Amino acid sequence: MRAILCESWRDFDDLEVKEVAPPPLRPRGVRIRVAGCGVSFATQLVVAGKYQRRPPLPFTPGTEIVGHVIEAAPDADAPPSGTAVFAVLDWGGMAEEAVADDIHVMPLPAELPLLPAIAFPISYPTAGAALIWRAGLAAGQPVLVQGAGGGVGLAGVEIAKALGALVIARAGADKHALLAARGADHVLDSRAPFRDAVRAATAGRGVDVVLDPIGGDAFDEGLRCLGDGGVLLTIGYAAGRIPEVGANILLLKNIGVAGLNWGTYVGWSPGDGRHDHAARVRALWARLIGWWQQGLLRPELHASFPLEGFRDAMAEVRGRRAVGRVALLPNGPAGP
Repeated sequence: MRAILCESWRDFDDLEVKEVAPPPLRPRGVRIRVAGCGVSFATQLVVAGKYQRRPPLPFTPGTEIVGHVIEAAPDADAPPSGTAVFAVLDWGGMAEEAVADDIHVMPLPAELPLLPAIAFPISYPTAGAALIWRAGLAAGQPVLVQGAGGGVGLAGVEIAKALGALVIARAGADKHALLAARGADHVLDSRAPFRDAVRAATAGRGVDVVLDPIGGDAFDEGLRCLGDGGVLLTIGYAAGRIPEVGANILLLKNIGVAGLNWGTYVGWSPGDGRHDHAARVRALWARLIGWWQQGLLRPELHASFPLEGFRDAMAEVRGRRAVGRVALLPNGPAGP
């Protein structure tokens, strides 16, 4: 089969598409013919050896896929062959076939489109787990979503709105119309200072929650947008700088900072707790799918590329042009 192969730690653009053997079907594994695989900032960190964990070399990158079930191990609790699914992987998604653990394979209702579901293995549950599990966001609470035009940010806007929150979204001007259409109550320009605008949008009180996949300067100013008892959720560092927090500001403003690492729940952290968290993860996925069926969520596929176009796909991500998600189509534009 064709797959993108990483044989040493390198820049994403230095990878190659090669013919490799299909991955073996392990116990409780489900083999999936890959229709689409997500491309993200984190992907380039993984292949450069700079992510929090390193796959064994050589490996095929890609942790989020959509496709159709081909076969399953005898002990797997898996949907029937031919079922449309999304799945989260340890790695291996940028290939014509991939094998996922049965607990991380979710069937997709027939009325929902396949390729936009690429946002459901990681983007939507990252935002959902942060807002629901960590922040306990409730109806009427004001929330600031940084990087709102990206995959996790756009998911955060929609999920916060589904929860009944007052949503303030920051993104580039070219993404403002989409964010307003997705329910953002206030849309701010990511190139401008925003503390005063957030205060004005909340009648001076500040927000209860900041969802921050950006880090850097946005984190520093976002911290100062929190009202009494508020919490900033740090979930990524697309800006490149990992910020530091002086404990005195947490004390003086009576605020908090909380991290949310979706990888903890799907087995990417030391100790591999994927089975401990499986029921909770699947319940969150089911809730998100239900919201999608109700029209409360509308996952956005910004662009798709053939497997050989992986450099162009990452250029869309690096250039911050993507509104929603970017995907590779290993089996061609028609899918399986």
